[in-house]
Amino acid sequence: MNTHKVNFTLRPWNLDDLDNLVKFANNKKIADNLTDAFPHPYSREDGIAYITAWNPDSLHQPGSVFAVETDGIACGSIGIFPQTDVYRKNAEMGYWLAEEYWGRGIMTEAVKRTIEYGFKTFDISRIFARSFSTNLASQRVLEKAGMKLEAKLEKSIIKNGLYLDEFIYSIIEP
Repeated sequence: MNTHKVNFTLRPWNLDDLDNLVKFANNKKIADNLTDAFPHPYSREDGIAYITAWNPDSLHQPGSVFAVETDGIACGSIGIFPQTDVYRKNAEMGYWLAEEYWGRGIMTEAVKRTIEYGFKTFDISRIFARSFSTNLASQRVLEKAGMKLEAKLEKSIIKNGLYLDEFIYSIIEP
């Protein structure tokens, strides 16, 4: 059981984070649990594009992607993405954390804070997140953060040449 205090902040990404972003994101174990849009290997150019895309000064909406900082180091990312059209009352959440920081309860707390931020900031009533069936740690994070397993889509993902099931977790605005 995790008995120590979880100490981290969520803040905007900035170019000072580039070296840590590239160092931590360039990990096959992380890439294997994310969509193919998350590159591997992860280059400096990928990092610059990511930080630039999610710099709050370049957006015309409230910030929705944050660096997870602990020990003064940006070691992960979490974002919430409002949907459109008939899904406009929904937002999808996605995240990753540097392997060295796994198992500390950081991401569970980051998910809880992002859920609170999402309901407070956006005109939504439901937040959902997807997990590959093989990513048991992410499923535990979502469950500990209060999300419920809503659906299992069989063999709906192909990652690294393998068909995987996708689990969809959600939480409805309290």
